Amino acid sequence: MGKPLHLPGPALDLLLPMHVLISPDGRIARAGPTIRKLQPHAPLVGRPVHEAFEFLRPRPGLRSVEELREIARRKLHLRLCEAPQTALKGIVVEAGAEGGLLLNLSFGISVVEAVGDFSLTINDFAATDLAVEMLYLFEAKSAVLEESRRLNARLQQARRKAEKQAYTDSLTGLANRREMERVMRELSECGIPFGLMHLDLDHFKTVNDTLGHSAGDHVLQAVAAVLRSETRREDLVARVGGDEFVLIFRRLTDRARLCAIAERIVRRLEAPITFEGRECRVSASIGITTSDLYARPDPDRMLSDADRALYASKSAGRGRATVVDEPIPPGSTRGSAGMAPGQNRPGAS
Repeated sequence: MGKPLHLPGPALDLLLPMHVLISPDGRIARAGPTIRKLQPHAPLVGRPVHEAFEFLRPRPGLRSVEELREIARRKLHLRLCEAPQTALKGIVVEAGAEGGLLLNLSFGISVVEAVGDFSLTINDFAATDLAVEMLYLFEAKSAVLEESRRLNARLQQARRKAEKQAYTDSLTGLANRREMERVMRELSECGIPFGLMHLDLDHFKTVNDTLGHSAGDHVLQAVAAVLRSETRREDLVARVGGDEFVLIFRRLTDRARLCAIAERIVRRLEAPITFEGRECRVSASIGITTSDLYARPDPDRMLSDADRALYASKSAGRGRATVVDEPIPPGSTRGSAGMAPGQNRPGAS
C-alpha cells in the first residue's frame, strides 16, 4: 500500500483550484482560489458544506460527512446555494487520517456561463483541465463574433449613411426630390391628409449674377434654415431644384393656417441676408394645395397644381402665396380659375 501523499496548500491550489477540504464535522476547512471566487460575499472556510452547496445526485439533500463518505468516488451533481446557483460536478475522496474529505469540483458544460458570471480567466483553471481548451475555443469564437458584430455595425452605418445621402440635398441638408416623392407617395397611399407648398425664390438669379455662386449657396443655406424653423418635426422640407423648395405638412390641410405660414416665410425671406459684408436680397413666390381637394390625391397632379399656383403668385407681383381652391383642370392656363390669392401683399416684389 502506497504512502499517503501530502500536498502543501500552494500545490493543491495549482493542481485543484476548485477543491474543498471538508473537516470531520462537515465544515469547510479549506477552499481553492477558483471556488472562493464563486462565493465572494460569504467566506467558505468555516461554513457547513451543505450551506454552500446543494447536492442533487446521486443522492439529493446530503448534509453530513458520513453521507458524503458513502458516495465517495462517485460522480456528484451539485450547485451553489447562492445565486446564480451555478451547476457543478464533483467527486469526493478520503483526505487524511483525521477523517476529513476532499471534494474536487468542475463546471462541466456550464463553464462558459460560469466564466461570464464570475469573470473567470484561464488562470482560474488547472493547466491540464480540458475546460481550458474549451475556453480557448470560446474566446476564439467570441473574438470572431465580436469582430463580425463590429463589421455588421460598420456596414449598417455605411448603409444608413448612403441611404441618407441618397435622399438628402448635399448643399442644404434638406430632403431632395427623391425623398419628397417618396413621402408624398406614402402619404397618398396611406390616406394621410397633408398640405403642400411649392416655393420658388424671387431675384435669386440676380444674387448669383452679381455676387457669384458662393453668395447664392449661402443664400440657399439661409433659406433652408428659415424653412426648417417654420415647419414641425413631422413635416418635410425638400430642395427640388436650384432655388425651388417643396414643403409637406402632415395632417395639416387648413388653408388659412397654411397661408399664415407662407406669409411668415415670405416676410422672413425678404429680410437681407449678409454675405461677406454685402446684402443679398430675395423673396419667395409660393403655390399651395391640399390633399383634401382631391377624391384620390395624386402626387403628380398635386405638384402640378401647386406649381401653377406658384406661377400665379409670380404673375401677381411675386412675394406672395396663391392657394388652389379646387383641382385645376389639366391643360388650363397658369393663374386661371381654381386659384385664390393667399395673404397677397400689395407692393411686394
